[in-house]
Amino acid sequence: MQSFDALVVNKEEEQFSVDIQKLTIEDLPEGEVLIRVQYSGVNYKDSLAAIPNGNIVKNYPFVPGIDLAGVVVASVDPRFKEGDEVIATSYEIGVAHFGGYSEYARIPAQWIVPLPEGLSLKEAMTIGTAGFTAALSVLRLEDNGVKPEKGKVLVAGATGGVGSFAVSILSKLGYEVEASTGKESESEYLKNIGASTIVPREEIFDGKIRALGKQKWAAAVDPVGGEPLASLLSQIQYGGSVAVSGLTAGTSVPTTVFPFILRGVNLLGIDSVYCDMETRLKVWERLATDFKPANLEEVIQQEVTLKELPEVLPTLLKGQARGRILVKL
Repeated sequence: MQSFDALVVNKEEEQFSVDIQKLTIEDLPEGEVLIRVQYSGVNYKDSLAAIPNGNIVKNYPFVPGIDLAGVVVASVDPRFKEGDEVIATSYEIGVAHFGGYSEYARIPAQWIVPLPEGLSLKEAMTIGTAGFTAALSVLRLEDNGVKPEKGKVLVAGATGGVGSFAVSILSKLGYEVEASTGKESESEYLKNIGASTIVPREEIFDGKIRALGKQKWAAAVDPVGGEPLASLLSQIQYGGSVAVSGLTAGTSVPTTVFPFILRGVNLLGIDSVYCDMETRLKVWERLATDFKPANLEEVIQQEVTLKELPEVLPTLLKGQARGRILVKL
């Protein structure tokens, strides 16, 4: 192998570029395992990495892509050998360490998960970081006593990657899932992946935050944050939980203490980036078994090539994405 293709972002003074370039193995950062990348995905962070003021990339030039799945080509770590199928997501990948938008990636061994039995490489990246975050959210809800018989579970931002997978996973586990969205046109899609009811996002937050509202949901998965999260907390049933993983509606959550001290509501922070490896392995094992969505193909909005990526990356920032965009290398 003399050279291979990668999507490279670069910033020099006022000039910013996103294009496909030829790299060699020597261009890749240090890591114990060399992977021939088969699939990657498009995430919100990846879209931010492809704009000049995204504040994601630490140093330029850089190869984005926060998740990847592929086959080990070479390894100096005994845990992995040539031919092993593996997943690499999170940590510094696609942020400070060259990521998945490259035909080859060199990754530290401690960041790599063996592909569990029950998943193909394509399925693993259809799930990707978004599906992993959703699964981690559901696991944390389970750990805090949420069960199907406790009542309805709301998924906010349901047409996004995390939201779509949360709907699918919860539905498969037997929960009655209410999916919230601002996109009326996506109602059929949400019902196809397991939502029982579509909730307009105005029903969660109508512009006014109340100290306590009507108790509607036993739990919620929230990749949205901001004021809608504050409103959502006031509508969770006694002893219920909300797993929050995002901030698309903002970073400020102007809530009161009342949901927590009068209803015992739990606010669960979900971090998929530095999640410990024991939990990471457990989540991927669940994703290969009882958490595995029955309708994975439904979640794929489109499958693109490396060369098509520069045109596709901005769609997430414009709110035009639905489900998962898969990158085939």
